[in-house]
Amino acid sequence: MKNSIGILFVLTATMSGMQATFATDQAADKAVIEKSVESYVAAFNAHDSEALAAHWSPEAVYTNPSTGNQVVGHEAIKKEFDTLLTERKGDQLEVDVESIEFVSPNVAVENGVARVTGPEGDVEASHYTAVHVRRSGKWLLDRVSEAEEAAAFPSHYEQLKDLKWMIGTWLDANGDDQIETTCQWARNNNFIIRSFKVSVEDRIDTSGMQIIGWDPAAEKIRSWAFDSNGGFAEGKWTKKNNRWIVESNATLPDGQKGSSINIMTIVDANTFGWQSTGREVDGKILPNIDEVKVTRLGTPE
Repeated sequence: MKNSIGILFVLTATMSGMQATFATDQAADKAVIEKSVESYVAAFNAHDSEALAAHWSPEAVYTNPSTGNQVVGHEAIKKEFDTLLTERKGDQLEVDVESIEFVSPNVAVENGVARVTGPEGDVEASHYTAVHVRRSGKWLLDRVSEAEEAAAFPSHYEQLKDLKWMIGTWLDANGDDQIETTCQWARNNNFIIRSFKVSVEDRIDTSGMQIIGWDPAAEKIRSWAFDSNGGFAEGKWTKKNNRWIVESNATLPDGQKGSSINIMTIVDANTFGWQSTGREVDGKILPNIDEVKVTRLGTPE
């Protein structure tokens, strides 16, 4: 990202990316900041330097990231934007706001990732922190810092989206024993991280993690699992109608080799069945595990 324009990115928002929870007495202030964000991005995309400068507090200091030079106040900031917007004709802004936190009743801190798309479709990105202050009842921009974001790699969400039903927390309970798993997306939706814990009579017996992702070389969904006893496994995933079939090869904590075919059958948004067949350890055939019912805790995410 070109540092000279990084400051321009900080106040636009993709509001769906916000996940912070605010107290009731802060909700109104948050709404005001969000409206200011919307008008800022509109001003940027219209290349209106005067409207952009009006979003800054009278005492705001703009620091040019390239030169370190600082300008203070609306008029100086407007002149700086006049130059920058002339150099960046056709650019459009988009920002993912990760959080807005209130430091005090009159100070709020916004964090997120900002992107600008040029006329040729090239994208430049940065992580930023913006400080908003309340002046005469209005929320205004006071300070901004930003750091260039590393070049983004393509997301494999398209290859993994059929597994989005897994996102959330699930429970398989059988008497005093229960298995609880939680699935969530990793950043950029390139992997699903599935943590699990096995409890016996309210005591955690085993825990671990499974990472599910797209193998672009093999063009298959694969998984890698690791448990607290020292065992690990690799799986290959295949979808057939409403079933997911996972062919798994494992190394047990004592070094023995094992294999199995695990089948998940989707019943509805809150229920699936799980069973394991073809189980072997060092060539010894083990009994199948009959299908068990696994239910979601809470609502689908």
